[in-house]
Amino acid sequence: MPPVTDIDPIPVVSVGPPEIDLLGFLEKIYHQLADWSPAIFSGAKTTFGILVGISLPLSLFFVIVIVYCVEQLKYIRKKEELIYDTKVEPAYQETSAGDPALSHRFENVIRHIESPNQNDWKQAILEADMILDDILTGMGYKGESIGEKLKRVVSGDFKTIQDAWEAHKVRNQIAHEPGFNLTHHDALQAVNLYKKVFEEFYYI
Repeated sequence: MPPVTDIDPIPVVSVGPPEIDLLGFLEKIYHQLADWSPAIFSGAKTTFGILVGISLPLSLFFVIVIVYCVEQLKYIRKKEELIYDTKVEPAYQETSAGDPALSHRFENVIRHIESPNQNDWKQAILEADMILDDILTGMGYKGESIGEKLKRVVSGDFKTIQDAWEAHKVRNQIAHEPGFNLTHHDALQAVNLYKKVFEEFYYI
C-alpha cells in the first residue's frame, strides 16, 4: 500500500467571542434610519452625527414611555382613591326604624358632601351639626349652644360623645375661622362622625 503523502490540514475553529464592528453596526442603523427619515439625518456625516441622529428617535421613544407611565400612575391613584377614600352611605331606608324626618335631612347632608364644591362640604357639616343640636335638645340636654349641651352629657350614656365633639370642632372652624380650608377627606370624616352619633340613638 503506497504511503499517504497528501493530508488535509486540520481546520482551526475559533472559540473566542466574535469580533463586532461597532462603528459599522451604528453606520448600518444610521443608513436605515436615514432612508426612513432623510430630513432628520441629512446633516449627520460624522460618527458624532450618526450618534446624535440615532439618539433622536430613541429619545422620542423614551419620552413616549415616560408619558405612558405617568398616565398609568394617575389611573392607579384614581383607583386607590375609589377604594380607600372615606365614603358616606345614605342612612335611612324606608324599612328602618329611625326618625324619617331627621334621616331625610341627613340625606341632604350627603348630597352636599358628594358635591365637588368646598362650600357645599361646609354646608353639609353645618346642617349635620344642626341635626345634632335638635337631637340633643330632644334628649333633654339644656344649653345655649351645642358645646354647652355636650358638656352636660354623661359619657356612660353617650358612647359616641367623643365623635360628637370632634365633628363639632370642625363645624366651629368653619363658622369662626374665615377662609378655613376644608379638604374633602376631612369633610367626609366629620360627616361620618355625625352619622355614628345619630345611629347610636337610632335617629337615622
